[in-house]
Amino acid sequence: MFLDTVLHRNPGLVDAAADLHDRGDIPPDTYVMDLDAVEENAALLAGEAERVGVGLWFVVKQLGRNPELIRAVARHIPRAAAIDVGEARTLHSAGALLGNVGHLSQVPRRALPGILAHRPDHVTVFDLANARAVADAARAAGRRQDVLIRIEGAEGTVYPGQEGGVPLEHLDAFAEAAEALDSVRIAGVTAFPCVLCDPATGRPTATPTFDLLVKAREVLAARGHRDLVLSAPSATSAASLPLLAERGATHGEPGHALTGTTPLHALDPAQPEKPAYVYVTEVAHTLDDGRPALFGGGFYARSHIRSALLPRTGARLGVQDAPARNIDYYRLLDAPSDGADVRVGDTALLAFRTQIFVTRSTVAVVSGLSSGTPRLNGLYNAQGRAL
Repeated sequence: MFLDTVLHRNPGLVDAAADLHDRGDIPPDTYVMDLDAVEENAALLAGEAERVGVGLWFVVKQLGRNPELIRAVARHIPRAAAIDVGEARTLHSAGALLGNVGHLSQVPRRALPGILAHRPDHVTVFDLANARAVADAARAAGRRQDVLIRIEGAEGTVYPGQEGGVPLEHLDAFAEAAEALDSVRIAGVTAFPCVLCDPATGRPTATPTFDLLVKAREVLAARGHRDLVLSAPSATSAASLPLLAERGATHGEPGHALTGTTPLHALDPAQPEKPAYVYVTEVAHTLDDGRPALFGGGFYARSHIRSALLPRTGARLGVQDAPARNIDYYRLLDAPSDGADVRVGDTALLAFRTQIFVTRSTVAVVSGLSSGTPRLNGLYNAQGRAL
């Protein structure tokens, strides 16, 4: 999906990744992350957001919740949106401030005291029971907690496994009940996804869920709530920030833009964010019909992979489809049509859309590529723990 873009925009990363694997410094099933490029992208996004008047909370699930990358991003975008408790703890321990917790996954009731101790700016709640749980935990901590109301997405736009939120038609009743809770304050609304990239052009486009979010803020404003946050996550990038500003969003939540890997970047290599990772694996064996099998572990189901580069020979081979219902022990390539030399242990480089936190991959952080002096900083697991 992104291999041509990486080869064109960040060839030093490709060379460094191949060299690290060839020397045995990294194992197969490793994402090699360009620390310099991630920080450059964060600085670019922060500058564009300031220009258009939109705040940012960064997201790191797709980066493997890596502490080095968190610190690099936080130097330019200090606050993050944590999708779950594990991510909130990792962000906090790496020094990032918590702009919003409960972004995609509710904070479990028993975890609330520990999370509130990290002083998040906002906690998102999907229903009244969760609002009451936050209120109870905030009261016990002697504080008043700002909450964002998750608005139920428009029909046909919600991803399976992400259901939930307050329907717009029930928002008045929800708000009335929440206003009676003395230790929380309704601070705004959020939903997901609010922006998606057009499959044909890559152009960021507001979803019907974004429309519901704007109406939800109007409902709360009519009830007397002021200075309301409207966080509109998904596909936040330099290209989509003007759209967020135009539609009145107060916050975007960049994730894939930090690595230059939104769907727009796949279709338009001229986007300002620089591609910042490659996936490295190797040939495990070759089938009798000539198809090479790569070691798996990091092949996210929505990756849209097209081809793999074998640096030893320069061969580009197509990557065959694999059903998401099966474990990716291996991933098959097309058999070389010209009988090209493919050997067990050959390095294979790929670049595709990922969510590292749901893989079993290793993450290698490399710095110095921007100055031509690459250095392997360290290896981590997919949850950000040093190996």
